[in-house]
This record gives sequence, C-alpha cells and structure tokens, in this order.
Amino acid sequence: MSAVRRWSEGMSSDNVKGLVLAISSSLFIGASFIVKKKGLKKAGASGVRAGVGGYSYLLEPLWWVGMITMVVGEIANFAAYAFAPAILVTPLGALSIIISAILAHIILRERLHTFGILGCALCVVGSTTIVLHAPPERQIESVAEVWALATEPGFLFYTALVLTIVFVLIFHFVPQYGQTHIMVYIGVCSLVGSISVMSVKALGIALKLTFSGMNQLVYPQTWAFTLVVVSCVITQMNYLNKALDTFNTAVVSPIYYVMFTSLTILASVIMFKDWDRQTPTQIITEMCGFVTILSGTFLLHKTKDMVDDYVQSGPSLSTSMSMRSLKHEEEELLIEGIPLKRQDSLRIP
Repeated sequence: MSAVRRWSEGMSSDNVKGLVLAISSSLFIGASFIVKKKGLKKAGASGVRAGVGGYSYLLEPLWWVGMITMVVGEIANFAAYAFAPAILVTPLGALSIIISAILAHIILRERLHTFGILGCALCVVGSTTIVLHAPPERQIESVAEVWALATEPGFLFYTALVLTIVFVLIFHFVPQYGQTHIMVYIGVCSLVGSISVMSVKALGIALKLTFSGMNQLVYPQTWAFTLVVVSCVITQMNYLNKALDTFNTAVVSPIYYVMFTSLTILASVIMFKDWDRQTPTQIITEMCGFVTILSGTFLLHKTKDMVDDYVQSGPSLSTSMSMRSLKHEEEELLIEGIPLKRQDSLRIP
C-alpha cells in the first residue's frame, strides 16, 4: 500500500492522462480481437481463410467493425505513449487479455479453464507490479533528441537483430511452421511491434510538442518515424490476422501480449535508458513482475492443451472405458459359471 501511495502521489498530470488512455485502449483492443475473429470465421466459411493466405476477410463488414475498433484502441494507445513512458503504458495491455479471453469464452465458445482465469489474474498482477515501479518519463524537448537516441549504437544493434530475426521467420519458418507453431506468427508481430512502439512514441512526442507551439513537422526525422510506424503496423496487422485465424483467441492474446510487452520494454530500456533512472530494487521488482506474467501465460497455454486433449481424447476415452466395463462384465459372468458363448447369444434379439 505504501508503494501505491508513493506512486500515486508522484504521478504527474501527463502520467494520469497516459494511464486513462492506455486503459481505454485495452478495452477497445480486447473487444476487437473477438469481433475480428468472428469476421474471419464468417469470411473463411465462404472464401479462402486468412490462415492459408486468403484475403476474403477484406470483403467482410464484421471484420472491418473489429478493425475500426482496434484502430480506435490503437489511437488511444498512441496518445498514451506521448504522455507516459513505454514501461508504464505497455503492461496495461493485460486488460485486453482479460476482455478478449472472457468474450472468447462467452461469444466464440472457446472454453476457458479455471486455470486460464488464474493465468489472466497472474498477468494482471505482474503488470501491476511493473506499473507500480515504473521509472519517471524522460524529458524530451524535440524530435531531433529522440532521433539521436534511436541512432545510438545500442539501439541500432537491437534494430538490426530484430530485422534479421523477422526476415528469417517470414521467409523460412512461416511457410513450414506457421500453421502449427503459434510462436511463428506472434514472434513476427511482437518483434516488429517493439520497433513500432519506439517510433510511435517518437511521433507522439513530436505531435505533442507541435500542439504545444513547437512545430516538429518541419524536421525530416518526424516523417522518418511516421514511415516506420506505417510499415510496422501493416506487418503486424497481417500476421496477427493469420494468428487469430489459425489458433485459439484465448491463447493468441496473452502470448502476444507477453512477447510484445517484454520486447517493447527491452527496446525502451535500450533506447530511452529507463533503468538508468531506477534503483536495483526497482529493477528486480520489475523482473519479478515479468516472471509473474510469464507464469500466467504458461497457465493459459497449458489450459489450451488440457482442453484440446480432452476434446481429442474424449471419444476414445469413452470407448476404452466401455471396453473395460464389458470385459469386467464378462469376467463376472465367467465366475458365475455362465459361458461366454451363451452370453453372446443372449445379446442377439
């Protein structure tokens, strides 16, 4: 409680705005997963599924409703990054996990086990831990300052590494394992997303400064960040659609959240040097928050396996139990002195 009190007392008006926008964003995005999934299912029933390379969902109105809902959520998220640090805004995406998982259970009939609910709760607890120990926002006066941070050797190395992994995933792993391994599609979305968030934050800062009277649109760096944002968002949208159409929504959402959040915070730590303004205790606490989130995701993933195993083995399990019961009945009849041949004849009408 003392940590909450100290944190709330130290919050600036900008941080409050950022939190409100981030929470609103999670509400819209969480609902959009379900609406888009419904649209993808409806489009797949009459055309080529997105999971196998089809784009018939572009003609489905329901998918566009979900897309508009997601855009509204992303706009709110975009604005949140202009007011608060990424390490504070990004973990609040845990709310979208809860919303999408519950709606998937109710609307899409995608069963959510009790352990899945516990997994969602762990994700929220871990995210809250990170938020309560988030560093203060770095004061930036111009987009040129953000560009200087983005072109430092550390972040350039991170960007090069991310792009290399993304190209390997897209051209080698997606064709072979995209339909069977959930981490392939989500890996592309998350890696690209970590770069897009840094660009979104830079663009948000530029617009915020412009609206406050310091025009940043005259700088070429502003438009460079805009180009990166557009390219990354298109890539994310494409592979997220494939993931949603191929795998269970209640599993896609949390895994995507954990990977995206982890990589985004890592990128923010490298680019904006967030941990330079924190004590070792705060950093360790944040790491504990990450472990808690990962534990929640593990539970959600195992929950899917339990449900799938139950569905797949249900008929065979029932048959096996019936055979065992029949064998037991036959043994009882033998003990009582009734021949098996007679038992068989008794069953014939």
